[in-house]
Amino acid sequence: MPLSQDGQVSIYAWPCRILNVRGVGVGGPTIGVDVGNEEVIRFDCHDTPGHWHKGGYDKLGRPGNSHTDFPEGLVRVADQVGWALSQIKDNGAELLEIAEYNDAAELLDSGMVDKALAGIRSHVEKNAGLRDQAISDKLIDPTE
Repeated sequence: MPLSQDGQVSIYAWPCRILNVRGVGVGGPTIGVDVGNEEVIRFDCHDTPGHWHKGGYDKLGRPGNSHTDFPEGLVRVADQVGWALSQIKDNGAELLEIAEYNDAAELLDSGMVDKALAGIRSHVEKNAGLRDQAISDKLIDPTE
């Protein structure tokens, strides 16, 4: 969904991205902000192994270079999604500037951001059962 009038700044959501990390199934909603064809910011809302990527995910070359833990105590998918969406709304321009996408930061349209975030929230909520199904299907390991 576009976040800028020219459509070059956009947001996407995978309602349930599933990964196998060193033999452990993890997953849940993934929300990202792209500039053109580059992923700049990504929130992996995967319960206790959840985290996010800042500073220009694609530009920094490998996930570990942009990996950032969620704030302490933010360990549940729904809370992580809410926090991620508020970061984009309240700090989106700053996060793009940190990643050295200053032009993109200036292009953010607050009305488009609000509309897109409402759509993302609705899409993730509508598909909230996918993670539970993936746990039942043993694709994602349950977390405490």
